[in-house]
Amino acid sequence: MAARTRRLAVILGIGGFLVLGAVLYQQFFLARPIGAGPAGPAVDKTAFAQPWSTKTVWLIGIGDSITAGLGADTPDRSYFARLVKNPANEFPNMQGVCLSQVLPNLRFNNLAVSGSTSKDHLAVIEERLDTHGADEFGLVVITTGGNDIIHNYGRSAPRECAMYGATLAQAEPWIEAYRERLETMLKKIQASFPGGCEIYLGDIYDPTDGVGDAPSVYLPHWPDGLAIHGRYNTIIRECAARHSNVHVVPLHKTFLGHGAHCRQFWRQTYDAADPHYWFYDNIEDPNDRGYDVIRRLFLNSILENSRLSTKAG
Repeated sequence: MAARTRRLAVILGIGGFLVLGAVLYQQFFLARPIGAGPAGPAVDKTAFAQPWSTKTVWLIGIGDSITAGLGADTPDRSYFARLVKNPANEFPNMQGVCLSQVLPNLRFNNLAVSGSTSKDHLAVIEERLDTHGADEFGLVVITTGGNDIIHNYGRSAPRECAMYGATLAQAEPWIEAYRERLETMLKKIQASFPGGCEIYLGDIYDPTDGVGDAPSVYLPHWPDGLAIHGRYNTIIRECAARHSNVHVVPLHKTFLGHGAHCRQFWRQTYDAADPHYWFYDNIEDPNDRGYDVIRRLFLNSILENSRLSTKAG
């Protein structure tokens, strides 16, 4: 009888351990709660209390699905749309915090295309970006390069602008081609605004939170993925540094801790104040809260750097 009781206790103990393990695995490795409410850094609302300029200012969007707004709950909640004006049901601390509030002659044109690569972005600039008047000023927001890296999700052999699965050595010529392409893009954008412009260039975030474990975001293992991703971000920062009117918007740093490992409190990237997932179902785009974050990052960069802003300098 005692032996049977001990066996039962062992079985129940093992069963309880397995159940606990399954619960912990679910909570810290599979669960990706989205959270609710505002997300991202604060924006100084007082900076939007008075107009900045009465000149004609063009807000131009160039890039991929991030700038196109894929993953936002509604079109007016993409980061580009939120830069222009506040969406319905805006958070109280962001009411009136938008460019149309301070630029009464703001015009806008979003040329971003979901699924596009840096080659496509150069073509858009060459074929669709108008040359503006000498009395018009440009604020250009860009996200470019992310699809070069993540496409074609390991479903085909890696190639330029669809290099998923490539070794770093294999990707070297494609990486350098991106450097030349991005520099050409920046120069052509500036040439289209003889009256002056500023370019706000987002770097590329990482849904693995810097771990590089692609299976955590349901993609094939990619040993050199983080290295290639890092090279792209280095190029973005180096190209921006060569132009006084080009400013990097820190998507990569800000989104760390809000990807596949957002619940793992033991990681340095863990954000105890907002331990939530900022990515959309397709992994590569932001969700609605992620777009709130990106809107704030671009606004803060404009506040800090733009010659139009009353806070710059």
